[in-house]
Amino acid sequence: MSDILEKIESHKEPESKTGRWLSYLGAVALLFAMAVETIAVVGRHIDIPLWGSIELVQAGILVASSIAILSATIAKKHARVRILIDRVAGSSRVWLQRVQAFFCALFFCALAVANIWIFLDLREGHEESEVLHIPYAPFRILCIVVVLGIVFIFARRMTKSGPS
Repeated sequence: MSDILEKIESHKEPESKTGRWLSYLGAVALLFAMAVETIAVVGRHIDIPLWGSIELVQAGILVASSIAILSATIAKKHARVRILIDRVAGSSRVWLQRVQAFFCALFFCALAVANIWIFLDLREGHEESEVLHIPYAPFRILCIVVVLGIVFIFARRMTKSGPS
């Protein structure tokens, strides 16, 4: 078991410039959420509450999680059951990886359709948060763009000639 852990810890993949920038952007969003929540907790204890802190934290977490799932997709680090793929060699493995990419693309395509549907259905509603009146539309657009980007990545992996 320790040999496996050592291999995992010693394996460093070269990180792309895009991956680094996504990591920085996600880290800033997460630090923003943590800082807001810290200020809110301290404020509650000294009787100076930070109104709308939950809304700010939700916005920060949405940005951080969107970047995290996009980064995981780009780096091919999604959780997957490897029990079958690791035991198959050659063209069968490539075929199974393409089938996996197809179903992932299909899943994220369904998420994109649902997000677009909600966005179009509520576009005239001028949705906003209750306390700070943060509009929801930009965050819905961010979700749609990220999910469509993930669909594009998996679609590209389906058509790749080598292993994905």
